[in-house]
Amino acid sequence: MAIPILNTWKKYFYESRDEGLGSSYERVILNIKLEETCEQFGVQSILEAPTFGFTGLSGINSLYMAQQGCRVSLLDHDINRIGLIQSIWDEVKQPVDAKYIEDYSQLPYPDDSFDFSWNFSALWFIQSLRRFLQELTRVTSKVIMLCVPNRVGIGYITQKYFGQDELKLYLKEEYILPKNFCKEMKSLEWKLIETNFIDCPPWPDIGMPKEAFFAKFGLHWILKCQKETKEALTIMDFYLSKERNFLDKMKKYYWFEKIAPWIIKRFWAHHQYFIFTPR
Repeated sequence: MAIPILNTWKKYFYESRDEGLGSSYERVILNIKLEETCEQFGVQSILEAPTFGFTGLSGINSLYMAQQGCRVSLLDHDINRIGLIQSIWDEVKQPVDAKYIEDYSQLPYPDDSFDFSWNFSALWFIQSLRRFLQELTRVTSKVIMLCVPNRVGIGYITQKYFGQDELKLYLKEEYILPKNFCKEMKSLEWKLIETNFIDCPPWPDIGMPKEAFFAKFGLHWILKCQKETKEALTIMDFYLSKERNFLDKMKKYYWFEKIAPWIIKRFWAHHQYFIFTPR
């Protein structure tokens, strides 16, 4: 869940793009699913809204598919952040239609503007779940994917305990409940065709630096026994062609996700995705 991102997202633009191993792996695995979905449905145009979710550098979730030739549009509710996101896409030399939007209850596009719409850990930022989904289905012609945190995952439960005050103050947790958004999608004549857990590496979803995680449980002494050099990790090095083996480095952790049975993923995976098509 990484609630601290609400306050720390700027550091990835101004200080360091180092997202750590967890978010770096997450991005690569998410790209695999995005590419698979876009190939399955012949996607050429993508809307990501909201684009701000609980990850490191904001606004680059759809960048990989833009590099594969898709036309991408983004919506964000922070006017300063959308400008920073635009600068990242300019740096990578990829076109994007990035817009600021105050209220997601009315999307600024004609009907059926996009083949594919999606978001990642972002539903709890919208003003009205029903009105947003009405708009999302209106502007989408082929497929919608909603990705939410795994609420029964060990990591989510731990982070919710430590961040419950911020959760209640800033987020609408009821909007990420599958029973709620699946019900709305069904009423809008969209059929759930696939759901599964995703982002299931061989480590828990701690959502914070391991130093902070160990300290919260009084286990900071463990780190004193470790002598390691932390490697800065950012998928931007791959997008900028500075580190061509980035994908291979992350995929070496993919073995656990491929072999873990459903019941293990149910309590270990960091996220779950839901794919809908029109009835």
